[in-house]
Amino acid sequence: MNLVATLRALRGSPPTGLTELAARTGLSRPTVEGLVDDLLELGWLSEMPPESGQMGRPRRLFRFRAESGHVLGLDVGSTSVRAVVSDLEGEHKGRALRRTDPSFGRAKRLAAMRAAAADALADAGISPASVMAVCVGTTGVVTASGTVRLSVSLPEWTGVDLASEIGREWDAPVLVENDCNLAALAERWAGVAQQVDDVVFVLSGMRTGCGMLIGGRLHRGSRGAAGEIGALPLVGWHRAPSHLAAFPGLPKGSPPENVAELVFSAARSGDPAARWSVEQFAHDLAEGIAALVLSVDPDLVVLGGGVSRSADVLMEPLRRHLDPLCLEPPRLTISGLGDQAVVTGAVRHALDHVDTRLYDLDTPLLATEPAGPTGPAGKGTT
Repeated sequence: MNLVATLRALRGSPPTGLTELAARTGLSRPTVEGLVDDLLELGWLSEMPPESGQMGRPRRLFRFRAESGHVLGLDVGSTSVRAVVSDLEGEHKGRALRRTDPSFGRAKRLAAMRAAAADALADAGISPASVMAVCVGTTGVVTASGTVRLSVSLPEWTGVDLASEIGREWDAPVLVENDCNLAALAERWAGVAQQVDDVVFVLSGMRTGCGMLIGGRLHRGSRGAAGEIGALPLVGWHRAPSHLAAFPGLPKGSPPENVAELVFSAARSGDPAARWSVEQFAHDLAEGIAALVLSVDPDLVVLGGGVSRSADVLMEPLRRHLDPLCLEPPRLTISGLGDQAVVTGAVRHALDHVDTRLYDLDTPLLATEPAGPTGPAGKGTT
């Protein structure tokens, strides 16, 4: 317990001395000194060089070694796979992007995931042994064991056991989570929803989905399907993209992933048909958001995904259609993380898992190796 308390006191703090640590933990200075020596030997801390110009015995300062381990976040989308490697303080050390085609089946998409992960590790200059947890964000309904129970947007994706597929290659836990859920986590950690407890995140682009935080905690539901309000035909999320696709000014053969950007650009230029398409899109989007607002009563609704890049065109009609459907107009804002929201949330989710293991009193801290710890998080999938 004392070892964990000392580690917690140093985690996320600037270099700290023994006296400050003793005050922070409520332990005696000699006890803290012994615990710090143990953590130094295990590789979780490092001692800072003595401060120059000090008189007498120099004060010993210690810091948590964020570089003692890393986490990997993956965002698996229709047209790309993003990967980010961060240290244990959440600082990004490596990034990668692999483009994919919406028609890719299971094998090609899994190959792109593996390639993106390898690229991110290479960019960070670390070995796989340093990775303490991996988190994969994906579209669809995801079970607690890491299987995609249902995916309507990625071919051959329903039924894929991502935790097992990816877990074979890592000596670390592999977490799998719905992309909208991860985006909601990211906004609370590093985006526009910091310090906000009840958040609805609406990810809208080629499809529309939702993630929710209630009381600051991710709300998945008993089977991982919380927020899948788009499955209800009575709300308009399933038909919203069709309004954009019906815009008569689209160039022939426009890829589906480019439709929204083309329509919003035309609407921005004043094209009446494009403005009407956006109006209808906003109407259908508002129906689902209103249903969520009336159910959850959130402090904040965050709009992300591809349409967030066109807030200047979308927000006015969306607000106009949304407000009359709610008992009280909700706070509505645009994501500040853009297309990095899901992969950022994946990093946060992986870090949370590492924290749980580090602070688990029943799991003793193991020594780290020079390349990074292979043991503290253990092996397995979840």
